[in-house]
Amino acid sequence: MSTDAVLYDHPGPRAKVRNTTLTVVFGILLLLLVYWIYRKFDDKNQWAGPLWKPFTQSETWTEYLLPGLWATARAAALAMVLSLVLGLVLSIGRLSDHKWLSIPAGIVVEFFRAVPLLLLMFFIFYGVPFISERPMDPFWAVVIGLTLYNGSVLAEAFRAGIRAVPRGQSEAGYAIGMRKSLVMREILVPQAARAMLPVIVSQLVVLVKDTALGYIIGYTELLQSANTLAANFGNIVAAAIVAAVIYIILNASLTVFAGYLERRTRRVGKAPKAPVTAPVPSLETPGRP
Repeated sequence: MSTDAVLYDHPGPRAKVRNTTLTVVFGILLLLLVYWIYRKFDDKNQWAGPLWKPFTQSETWTEYLLPGLWATARAAALAMVLSLVLGLVLSIGRLSDHKWLSIPAGIVVEFFRAVPLLLLMFFIFYGVPFISERPMDPFWAVVIGLTLYNGSVLAEAFRAGIRAVPRGQSEAGYAIGMRKSLVMREILVPQAARAMLPVIVSQLVVLVKDTALGYIIGYTELLQSANTLAANFGNIVAAAIVAAVIYIILNASLTVFAGYLERRTRRVGKAPKAPVTAPVPSLETPGRP
């Protein structure tokens, strides 16, 4: 019996008709909403050709959108790697049996989860120069802020995933003489990462969008570039729509890549084939009954 058959009851004829009807009604209402929004924008001449003409010119992309997209992708990619590393380290620290390690890790996680990301970027950019007496690069202020906040959130996700692994997995490792660090590295963390992959991807998508908060410290990313474009051409709605489409494509690509990783790391549960054994020779003497 498949897992779907156990967890999901297949609808009967009446349920199928009801589900189809609700789907059609919802689809019609959604189309009507989209048409209503389209007409409202059309009444304000937001679909006029001159407002969209700049996006057909290569200068618009090379001077505004592509540099902003590169700045967003660069900050997001580095912050993703650092956030995953920091989240894993903090989650292992919180799960440690040593109080001198678990308590500080818990304080760090709770502190950076509670502080708004915008305030983190603001403080790092304007506060660090008072300590080091050197100006702070906006790029690093954005990356450090994203890393501290998202790493703390991912730490809780990793911790929940590790605790969700059946206890027998770790007990089996201890039974064959494995140390806790080896059990964590070889048994718990890989299974937790696969189980928490949807949560991790969702948080990384949030991280990509949060790069837009870098405008508070003057970091010119995709949204800031779109705002500059709109200020020069007077097409704020068109620029916002194009920027939204680029964000959607960027996050969809991240989701597709995560799905690829999930398929690669998924263990297919197949029953092992029965071993072929040689026939047992008979102990009877040939010729005797």
